Amino acid sequence: MTETPQESAQRQAEILMQALPHMLHYDDAIVVVKYGGHAMGDEGVARRFARDIVLLEQSGVNPVVVHGGGPQIGAMLAKLGIKSEFSGGLRITDRATVEIVEMVLAGSINKQIVGFINAEGGRAIGLCGKDGNMVTAVKMVYTAESDKTGLEEEIDLGFVGEPAKVDTAVLDSVLGRELIPVLAPIAQSAEGETYNVNADTFAGAIAGALKAKRLIFLTDVPGVLDAQGNIIKQLRIDEIRALIADGTITGGMLPKVETCIYALEQGVEGVVVLDGKLPHAVLIELLTDHGAGTLITR
Repeated sequence: MTETPQESAQRQAEILMQALPHMLHYDDAIVVVKYGGHAMGDEGVARRFARDIVLLEQSGVNPVVVHGGGPQIGAMLAKLGIKSEFSGGLRITDRATVEIVEMVLAGSINKQIVGFINAEGGRAIGLCGKDGNMVTAVKMVYTAESDKTGLEEEIDLGFVGEPAKVDTAVLDSVLGRELIPVLAPIAQSAEGETYNVNADTFAGAIAGALKAKRLIFLTDVPGVLDAQGNIIKQLRIDEIRALIADGTITGGMLPKVETCIYALEQGVEGVVVLDGKLPHAVLIELLTDHGAGTLITR
C-alpha cells in the first residue's frame, strides 16, 4: 500500500521526535570513529559511511575519523612485489615497507575518505599523526613465545610504533568549525623517524586526549560476543577483564578491548564496538534508543 504524503510526514516527525533527545545529548560533543580497513573495502559502504558522518556533523556532533587500511596496504605491497612478514598478527615493517604504508594510509586512503565526505556536503580535512606533532610515537616493544625455546623473546617489528604523546592543538583548531578531521595512523618519533601505528591504538590515544564522549570502533563483527557467540549489549571494565581471564575474549578482539579500557581510563565516557557494514550503524548507535553494538563504560 502506497504511503500518503501525510503518512510520510507523520513518520518523519516520529523519527525526529525519537532522535532529538539523542541529538541534544551529543550536541557539541566529540565522537571519535575508527573506520576499519575491511569495513571500508566496499565503495557503497564507504559512501554511506561518509553520508552518516556528515549528518552527525550537521546535527551538532564533532566527529573525528581515524581510519585503518591493512588490506589496502597488503594489496599495494603485493603489487610492488614486496613480501610482508607478520608476527602475532602484526606486520613487520622495514624502511621500504613503512614508506609504502605512509603512501597508502596518509595518501590514497585518507584522501579517498576526505573526497567521499566532501561529496556528501561535508568539509573534511585529511591529516596524520605527523601534522603539528599531533602524535609522537615510540618504537613498539613486542614479545612473543619462541617456537624453538618456548620462552618469551622480543620481536623486532621494525618501524611499528605506539603513541607516547598526543598534542591536540591542531584538532582543537579544527573542531567546532564545521570541519571534519580524517586521521591516518602514521606518526613520528621525537627523532623524526616515521612509524606505522595500529589504527585502534591510534584512535584510542586520540579519543583519550580529546576526552571524547564516545569512541566508536567499526569492525567486522557485531560487537563483543559471549561464549555462545551472542552479542553482549553492555559491559563494564571489570566485566571485560573477567571475560579476558576466562578466555571468552581472545584473538583480534583482545587488543581492541584493551584499547577500549585505556581510552576509558583516559577520560572517554563510553566506547562502542559494532559492525561497520551495518547500514547507518553510527547513526543507530548514537541517535536511537536501540544501539547497534557493545557499549563499554567505566
